[in-house]
Amino acid sequence: MEFRAMRRSGQALSREESLAVLDRGTSGVLAVLGDGDYPYAVPLSYARRGDTLLFHCARSGHKLDAVRRHSKASFCVVDQDQVTPEEYTTYFRSVVAFGTVRVLEDEGEKRAAIEALALRYAPEDTAEHRERYIEKDYAPLCMLEMTIQHLSGKEAKELVRAKKPKGDGQ
Repeated sequence: MEFRAMRRSGQALSREESLAVLDRGTSGVLAVLGDGDYPYAVPLSYARRGDTLLFHCARSGHKLDAVRRHSKASFCVVDQDQVTPEEYTTYFRSVVAFGTVRVLEDEGEKRAAIEALALRYAPEDTAEHRERYIEKDYAPLCMLEMTIQHLSGKEAKELVRAKKPKGDGQ
């Protein structure tokens, strides 16, 4: 599939900047095709591993049913959202990842995914303590992996301008 080009390409983030937004973020919104073909968007914690995003969920529910029915999804992370009333604008920076989601059925993949997620949110924790928490809730746990096929990042024009070096007195 060909993804559409960004209309305001001057505000586009590079791939590296977009990945940095994903790495800084602590939560995002996963959008899937839900019941009755209505969009279903749900906020989630996540971890990035290369060109994949990892999420956890219960072994049953709306999100899991939607993913099993139709694997295409998008995931949005907002990096900055500074409302600037005096300028009637918002200084924003965000990224949308498009891709396909699959349920990790292999025990090794599932285990590595939950460990990546746990390590992301509790990097200072000891391996033993992390392992105890994983074991406590492992049985009802389901892990999802989204393979990123397209990444689109954008920021406010004011942030773009702020990055440009000032020239000779300007």
